[in-house]
Amino acid sequence: MLLNGTGDVIDDHEYPATTEELIDEYGDRTLELPNGSETVGDVLARLESETFESPEEARASVYCAVSDKAVGRVGYSDRDPTPVGSPYAPDAVSF
Repeated sequence: MLLNGTGDVIDDHEYPATTEELIDEYGDRTLELPNGSETVGDVLARLESETFESPEEARASVYCAVSDKAVGRVGYSDRDPTPVGSPYAPDAVSF
């Protein structure tokens, strides 16, 4: 995800700050994601009204609230076994 300078302005913002304040101030900034883009306003609107005590909290909330446009392949994991019945499962082999 490319914050396109949004991380810097979030870091420089005065805290504590509410979700609404960040949306008002930075809501029109665009986040470039692997499968499209979203505005900061759209991302933060998914959250309940919250007061951030630090830039780290605000930045983590932005990272956590982005849509599935931020992931490569929805449901993919190279660490977990493929679920039974998944269209991505390998063909069954009988011995």
